[in-house]
Amino acid sequence: MVKALNFKRHRRLRSSSAMRSLVSENHLRMDDFIYPLFIVEGENIKNEVSSMPGVFQISLDFVKDEMEELRSLGIKAVMMFGVPNEKDEQGTGAFIETGIVQEATRRIKKEVPEMLVVADTCLCEYTSHGHCGVIHNQDVDNDESLKLLAKTAVSQAEAGADIIAPSNMMDGFVIVIRQALDEAGYTNIPIMSYAVKYSSAFYGPFRDAADSTPQFGDRKSYQMDPANRLEALREAESDVEEGADFLIVKPALSYLDIVRDVKNTVNTPVVAYNVSGEYAMVKAAAKNGWVDERELVLEKMTAMKRAGADLIISYFAKDVAKWLNE
Repeated sequence: MVKALNFKRHRRLRSSSAMRSLVSENHLRMDDFIYPLFIVEGENIKNEVSSMPGVFQISLDFVKDEMEELRSLGIKAVMMFGVPNEKDEQGTGAFIETGIVQEATRRIKKEVPEMLVVADTCLCEYTSHGHCGVIHNQDVDNDESLKLLAKTAVSQAEAGADIIAPSNMMDGFVIVIRQALDEAGYTNIPIMSYAVKYSSAFYGPFRDAADSTPQFGDRKSYQMDPANRLEALREAESDVEEGADFLIVKPALSYLDIVRDVKNTVNTPVVAYNVSGEYAMVKAAAKNGWVDERELVLEKMTAMKRAGADLIISYFAKDVAKWLNE
């Protein structure tokens, strides 16, 4: 036997499942997860999104059953996306009192009041052109869009939303929404800003679910260039200065370096958005038997926590809950 005295025995702490659990540095809890929901107008609608197996568009009459399922799994927060029947150039459905997200929020708060409702605050699902703001001369008018986004945030708060989550990437959206909420008396409603949102190819399946594909051009003039790292820190720092209470990094998996950078830069909770394309790829590979879905997903989620995410928005939340409860 070779006598070796000059190397470390790191394997001592990997010798059994109990030992590995004892020294694990990061843990997944259902308190960490937010589950996205797509609410459509109409009745008796539960449409599976073709590019996102296991994810559904549901009508209001299915909301109670959905909340009961989530509660039974230990999921305590949902992020709401609305899919209206009618759209216009201003995205009116986003901020009217009878908007689909507003109606769904009221129903959730009536049926399962303890469920935390995070309202996605954007116009893209509601505009006929599919962009996140008002269009002037084939471009998104930043400041005019802010006015409508502020109205949307206040309307969502009035309906009972617990957290406002603006995802539009307009300059100044946090401070304008913060001021509007405060003036309307909602000083205690926090803002979960999509502070760092890249112009990503990973969003494709979401646009199927939310019917929000731009009718012309793209969103590269307001969403971030995937090549940029320091820009993310500028975006994060300015949103904190403007009053953001949480910061979202989106997408998550290909931007874990950004999650860590943001975590090291700010003192607010950091949220990783495990987006639709990341979900769809795993589901497709698992369906073909190419990967172990459970092990792969739990590894991904742990990587997001290790990178610095305090919370994770994920379409896998239901699956993770079932696996963690086994």
